[in-house]
Amino acid sequence: MDLDTVRTFVAAADAGQFQEAAAELAVTQQAVSKRIATLERDLGVRLFTRTARGAELTIDGQAFLPHARELLRVAERAATSVRTGRRPLRVDVISSRGAATGAMRGFHRAHPEIELDVVMLFDIETAVAAIRSGAIDASFRAVAAPGRPLPEDIESVRVLDEPLQLLTGPAHALAGARSVTVAQLAGHRIWMPGIVPGTEWAAYYDDLVAEFGLTIEATGPNFGSDALLDTVADTPALATFMGGLTRLVWPAGHGLRRIPVTDPTPVYPHSLLWHRDNPHPGLATLRAHLAAPTAGHDAAGTWIPGWVIPR
Repeated sequence: MDLDTVRTFVAAADAGQFQEAAAELAVTQQAVSKRIATLERDLGVRLFTRTARGAELTIDGQAFLPHARELLRVAERAATSVRTGRRPLRVDVISSRGAATGAMRGFHRAHPEIELDVVMLFDIETAVAAIRSGAIDASFRAVAAPGRPLPEDIESVRVLDEPLQLLTGPAHALAGARSVTVAQLAGHRIWMPGIVPGTEWAAYYDDLVAEFGLTIEATGPNFGSDALLDTVADTPALATFMGGLTRLVWPAGHGLRRIPVTDPTPVYPHSLLWHRDNPHPGLATLRAHLAAPTAGHDAAGTWIPGWVIPR
């Protein structure tokens, strides 16, 4: 159904005259008559009856009018959803509880006037494709993974380094430690189900294992963070890594311990990615917000893989 004919029908119904509708739409009266005739032919009914006072809706015209208005409202909402500057700023984060999500909550508190859509895409390749297609405006990712240089039209900047912590149950051998060195973790089973080969986070942990001789097990299905916390709490031999800025809540009986890792502290580097030609005004505000000084970038006593783009 052609929206111009629907829009013309609504204008004529509101005005009660084809001439006034033509003036409102900046077309000729003949054009209005042709559009109405086309719509009537498509619907198979008469929508107007010509009278001495102008044009009156028939019973069918009265029945069609509220639906015609809704069609125009839906069309406007559809157009608004993709108009840069009028649609929400769409940002991809790795997880709903991680540091990037926390950064976006802080941005929303600082700029409540900017409407946000926060999504979670699978990996950097999916995120970059979504940025290039315009499906999202920005993404938090570790870049650039080995063999995956960013396309020339994608910009990136390191914005947030998240220190890793060791998470253990109350019976774990390291549960009583106030901090642990990376060397102390050698020989301990670190369980991280859900690490997918080929992703940027898998590349990060592969380098961490290779650098420090750790044992990270990714076996078993990934039932989410709640199931992971349950298993770690009940299994003295298992520990896992968690981002130090990741929000976690667990039952009081779990007795889980979050232990800082030192000498050096592994940090997960979050960069913001965006398309260099993206004109969304909210994107510039987000970049300025994230550009505020943040401690920990390439600080002494921290570790990141060599392939990570420096700050």
